[in-house]
Amino acid sequence: MSKKHDGVWGACLKVIKDNISLQAFKTWFEPIVPVKLEDSVLTIQVPSHFFYEWLEENYIVLLKKVIQKELGPEGRLEYSIIMENNTTKSTPYTVKLPALNSKSLKNSPVSMPLNVNESQIRNPFIIPGLKKVNVDSNLNPSYSFDNFVEGDCNRLARASGYAVANKPGGTAFNPLLIYGGVGLGKTHLAHAIGISIKDQFPNKTVLYVGSEKFAHQFIDAIKNQTTNDFIHFYQMIDVLIIDDVQFFSGKEKTQDVFFHVFNHLHQNGKQIILTSDKPPVEMQGMEQRLLSRFKWGLSADLGAPDLETRMAILEKKMYGNGIELPKDVTEYLAYSINTNVREMEGALNTLLAQASLNKKAITLELAKQMVDKFVKNTAREVSIEYIQKVVCDYFDLPLEILKSKTRKREVVQARQISMYFSKKMTKSSLANIGAHCGGKDHATVLHACRTVTNLSETDKQFRAYLEDLEKKLTIQ
Repeated sequence: MSKKHDGVWGACLKVIKDNISLQAFKTWFEPIVPVKLEDSVLTIQVPSHFFYEWLEENYIVLLKKVIQKELGPEGRLEYSIIMENNTTKSTPYTVKLPALNSKSLKNSPVSMPLNVNESQIRNPFIIPGLKKVNVDSNLNPSYSFDNFVEGDCNRLARASGYAVANKPGGTAFNPLLIYGGVGLGKTHLAHAIGISIKDQFPNKTVLYVGSEKFAHQFIDAIKNQTTNDFIHFYQMIDVLIIDDVQFFSGKEKTQDVFFHVFNHLHQNGKQIILTSDKPPVEMQGMEQRLLSRFKWGLSADLGAPDLETRMAILEKKMYGNGIELPKDVTEYLAYSINTNVREMEGALNTLLAQASLNKKAITLELAKQMVDKFVKNTAREVSIEYIQKVVCDYFDLPLEILKSKTRKREVVQARQISMYFSKKMTKSSLANIGAHCGGKDHATVLHACRTVTNLSETDKQFRAYLEDLEKKLTIQ
């Protein structure tokens, strides 16, 4: 029996792996454990209720196809879900799903409590005269899903945010905690979720508030002896979005009142969305009971955008403003400012303002001058990516071939030159430079640098190449 269910699930995984990204496969399918196979019913064990719901929301069609391919049209799937309980050892419980036919895809989700011992708490508070319709959402209409550019750095956060927007309070992503560094889009995504909910569910009360604003309101409530009204007001909200929740750190009374608001909203099926500059495990000065609740739903991180995403962000912004820039200028901005979306957008705005006020054409030289002033020392070190791009453009080679294993003379020379300038103009280690050039080791990079230096001393044409390239790479 063991080989049989393992074999069936193994065959399913082969098909699944060919139809989704490697990262998605590792995240959502590698942790699954096949348990048993009886009467065309395959039972798989998943780590949590959230995991089960994500599979149902995103991969039900694919699962249907692979199960029926292996077990025939009568093939069915059951989930054994591990319950997380603080007082007892985690044990699995099983949810039986109907046969995987076209009708089952439209069935409403199976209702499963996160904790079977929790009793539902109803809202006992009523404030006469306070109407929910009067609550201003404080949402910025320019921060929508339409202008939030998706990339590998934010795909999970955006997908989970989109799921919450379509079904607030009805997914396992409650609370949804979005975390990441400065200027990576946390506030934008939080507003986008709120705007989408308001569009789809106009009767729901959505409120966006910064953590500092929440804390100041609470202090005012204490001074004015209106703490109950403060708590009642927040307990009325259907979708509460708290930005920069890490600023609750060290504020014990604020954390305490938020704990009670959180509990009430969560237990009544209301949606909570939080943003932070770090995940719960790294938050300091926060009560453990609050941190544990932050972990109930999903913590999704926003990473620094890759080159393609940065290019897409700039192009989207230019399109939205009816602007067109030379391609080399756009590429330079995307290559030079590679950690912070807000900073990159600010650089674009500054460049446009400079060109408009001084009545200058927007050129690569102007962009270099502006970036140098805008980000000061952080932009003086060009990136390895930018060096490779400039070298490839200079020798009219595609970037992919530079990172390939080909030994063609012109490609080898371009690769060595890019290594040489990467060592000279960045603080990257030899190993990191080699990794950017198709997985070469540090010895290969050292050899390349010596070769370029020797050639520059003996070959006038080669030396001219280096001088031209250095002018293109140097920020004036």
